[in-house]
Amino acid sequence: MERLGFWGLLMGSVEKSSDSGNSVACSASSNNGDEDTSTSSKQVSPLKGSGSRNTSPLGRVGSRNTSPSRQKVVKTKPRGLEEETVASFGKPVVADVQMEDGIWAMLPEDLLNEILARVPPFMIFRIRSVCKKWNLILQDNSFLKFHSNVSSHGPCLLTFWKNSPQIPQCSVFSLPLKTWYKIPFTFLPPWAFWLVGSSGGLVCFSGMDGLTFRTLVCNPLMQSWRTLPSMHYNQQRQLIMVVDRSDKSFKVIATSDIYGDKSVPTEVYDSKTDKWSLHQIMPAVNLCSSKMAYCDSRLYLETLSPLGLMMYRLDTGQWEHIPAKFPRSLLDGYLVAGTQKRLFLVGRIGLYSTLQSMRIWELDHTKVSWVEISRMPPKYFRALLRLSAERFECFGQDNLICFTSWNQGKGLLYNVDKKIWSWISGCALQSCNSQVCFYEPRFDASVH
Repeated sequence: MERLGFWGLLMGSVEKSSDSGNSVACSASSNNGDEDTSTSSKQVSPLKGSGSRNTSPLGRVGSRNTSPSRQKVVKTKPRGLEEETVASFGKPVVADVQMEDGIWAMLPEDLLNEILARVPPFMIFRIRSVCKKWNLILQDNSFLKFHSNVSSHGPCLLTFWKNSPQIPQCSVFSLPLKTWYKIPFTFLPPWAFWLVGSSGGLVCFSGMDGLTFRTLVCNPLMQSWRTLPSMHYNQQRQLIMVVDRSDKSFKVIATSDIYGDKSVPTEVYDSKTDKWSLHQIMPAVNLCSSKMAYCDSRLYLETLSPLGLMMYRLDTGQWEHIPAKFPRSLLDGYLVAGTQKRLFLVGRIGLYSTLQSMRIWELDHTKVSWVEISRMPPKYFRALLRLSAERFECFGQDNLICFTSWNQGKGLLYNVDKKIWSWISGCALQSCNSQVCFYEPRFDASVH
């Protein structure tokens, strides 16, 4: 086996960027609301030309070859994924190490599988070229299932948009690796579809195939997809997808018609039967928005009249109203599902831009009331939203809440458990039509 140069990437600090050249540094900071001014987190995109200024701490201490213009850019195109790899300026780069062929040749296969299973999923495609043996292992279905059973790689952000002429584009930002990966979506049919959401490694889309409403589910990592059968009332609906990892199945819940038709019954698709089943019609209510949250086998929607929440129990197929009054002066609210039956409400408070603030509440199921648990520090709020009517997106997964701004080109992450706010540079929406959701890459996520 020849020198394994990729170990310098796995063992050292690696920074990758997308074709747009955005830097992708993620800097965590404390709750005191101060801006992150750490010099080591400031990076200059190496793709912006040789005139870029070197701000690396390594450059100040006299390290050689630290200019961004002199860093070698290695372009690779693994199967289905495009990326550009550049050396990180934040930490010293680990040089390639000459590996002992004899040691790796005698390594037990189960131990080798244990090592390879801990490689991040997006790097599996890159290390297949190391040798024929590894290529066979990394394409074996049993290994891919084993890889999915290892501790999760960590959350990713999936951004979907369309450029001219209406070509679907998709990029995935890995929060642990601080890396953008571009995933081509040419394997999907040329419909006018939009992102519904993601769960358990699968991504759901809905759209129009001519005059027919369609729903499809895909695994972007495996480039596999399938179209779901038509609903009994096949028209544009509010959808949400839920994956059950225990029996490797998924369900899609279709609530009311997006145009306000209250007579459409709730339908649920089950991948185990490959059929839609009819359930109770949602009671006549005025919804705040089409945003939904699925938590503890229950689906929640915000309602204005009557004020509170509509809850749909998946096990019984019944709707019921929860009289949980919203906080006063709430301008816009997003429901976010957390772990352990936790349901969060995120929104702005205040009538004027100088008095506004972003806050997070948690539903007290016993008292049926919202309890404030956190406030976005003022400096973060002013940097994320500079105008009182500026639009933002908010979504969550596993007690992580992400904010993305439409105009400021910034992303903000809040860890509910650790109570830490973090900037995510470079994860801005690609265009005004971009859609974003959390995404967990999994090889074993099946669309059948």
